[in-house]
Amino acid sequence: MHVLVVDDDPFSREMTVAVLEDLGYNCQLAENGVEAMEILAGESSCDLVISDMNMPLISGIDLFRELRSQGVTLPFILLTGDDPEELWTQEPKLDACLFKDFSLEEILPQVINEVLSRC
Repeated sequence: MHVLVVDDDPFSREMTVAVLEDLGYNCQLAENGVEAMEILAGESSCDLVISDMNMPLISGIDLFRELRSQGVTLPFILLTGDDPEELWTQEPKLDACLFKDFSLEEILPQVINEVLSRC
């Protein structure tokens, strides 16, 4: 499985990639939403997008909305340092929204399995 990880913070991006690679996933990295859209518009073979919420240029929710408006229906998991419930109310069509903290290593694999089983 190929996962596109979108995060402007190098430490957070690498932490997410480490969790995913431990699970056997191949990762492609984007530093912001614009770069993510360029990757997905190319010949990328992504199966899942995991994006940070707060990024310059395009927020994670705006990236999700833009991809959906372009007909891209890849499963999309939003990671945030903010309250995930508040973000769900802003965009209930997200496949998942997780609080980005020390528990990510334990929670992310479960959420990925849940999201992929629904898609």
